[in-house]
Amino acid sequence: LDPFLPENPDDVERLKALQKDIHQGFIDLVKQSRGSRLKGPEQTLFSGEYWTGPKAIELGLADGIGDLRQTLKERFGDKVMTPLISPERSLFGRARPRIDLQGLGSPGLDLMSRDFMSHDFVSHGAELAGGIISALEARALWARYGL
Repeated sequence: LDPFLPENPDDVERLKALQKDIHQGFIDLVKQSRGSRLKGPEQTLFSGEYWTGPKAIELGLADGIGDLRQTLKERFGDKVMTPLISPERSLFGRARPRIDLQGLGSPGLDLMSRDFMSHDFVSHGAELAGGIISALEARALWARYGL
């Protein structure tokens, strides 16, 4: 479906068939993994509705309500480690800017590091410019859709 062209019924039909296939795959996976714990008619369970935690438990779609860390500790013991993963922060608390040039045959360049300052700009200048231009093009593409 192209948002800039009139709707084509053949495209809509193909998309609906794909969605139906994906939905059936989801239903099969839930039935396989939840099995006899499912309680309720299939029409209700797989309607696509959103359920609150208690209602999902009642229907057998969930085992309980909790957070990831506590659940992992209950299942696997107190030695489970769940580190927080977040972007590196600068001295002033902002995420450190980074340009990833790994796909261009050059290591990622951290704009705040001495490593960045020591790179040979004659040989890496084109890759750096290309990385920046690619990032700007991607951003412009997403902005076209209001994202």
